Amino acid sequence: MSLEVQLEPGRTPVAPLTGLPDMATAADWLRSNRPAVMDAVRTNGCVLLRGLPIGTTGDFAVARDILLPSPAGYKEKATPRSDYGHGVFSSTDLPASQPIRLHNENSYTLEFPGYLLFGCLVAPDTGGATTVGDMRAALRLLPEDLVARFVDKGWLLERSYSEMAGLPWRTSFATDQRTEVERYCQDNTIGYEWTEDDVLRTRQVRAAIITHPDTAEDVWFNHLAFWNKWTLDDEVRDVLLEAFGADGMPFATSVGDGTDLTRAEADTINAVYDEVTRRETWQVGDIMLVDNILNAHGREAFTGDRKIVVSMGHPIPLTDCKPRTQPTA
Repeated sequence: MSLEVQLEPGRTPVAPLTGLPDMATAADWLRSNRPAVMDAVRTNGCVLLRGLPIGTTGDFAVARDILLPSPAGYKEKATPRSDYGHGVFSSTDLPASQPIRLHNENSYTLEFPGYLLFGCLVAPDTGGATTVGDMRAALRLLPEDLVARFVDKGWLLERSYSEMAGLPWRTSFATDQRTEVERYCQDNTIGYEWTEDDVLRTRQVRAAIITHPDTAEDVWFNHLAFWNKWTLDDEVRDVLLEAFGADGMPFATSVGDGTDLTRAEADTINAVYDEVTRRETWQVGDIMLVDNILNAHGREAFTGDRKIVVSMGHPIPLTDCKPRTQPTA
């Protein structure tokens, strides 16, 4: 059985598979066809394999070990996840009613996963697709003058780690030792300060445009719009600003020199994300391999139970990606 990828406008690339009654057979097929799967991902940014007998986190881990033999860690954690063992995690534990916009995983770290593998163990009743978007296309669609600003200045991420909103620093950095957090920040070009109420505040400038180390294609790669105040619902933004002030928001982004995005600029970026978004309704047993540089990913709101698991692999240093802006603190 060869790999045939179905391509339709607005839909995630899907490769239907047949004749795989158990995981032993499926594992053999994945080993034999891994080069074809990786080629499909390199061309399309992602591919969803449909028809695998994956029903447990253990089954998913078998497929993960074949497709992504080099694991990648989740650094500077930003969203809650459940750990199911086998190096398998929930895709996110954010509320079902909350959609998640497109983003590249760990775009703000100095080493990030090259690939993400998602798997469906329980399909939601409605919605809940893991959306994807081609960041090569996004870069082409963005206004040239806007792109030029970020080539020159990069983008600035400011975070406040507290118990009140977002994740506390102990969770994000997986330690209760301030000295370990400080060492990590120093080693990873992150400015930091502690407040009197045990809140950690950080600042880091990163490149907004990088080059894929294998395909040599330029991509839009960041969380700039994702965490910008103008992307928030008006009511949520007002509540956060009232509670924490402009300098204490859980997440805030701007141009690398600290210049704020205008609402129109944020809307322009988000409109491009909407234009490149593709989706496919999950079915139990589906797995989707995503190139984390070529494609951003997100999540629709949903109803019913949903159990989508994820593993990350093939860590890539930022230095391999010709960042247009050098990291600074």
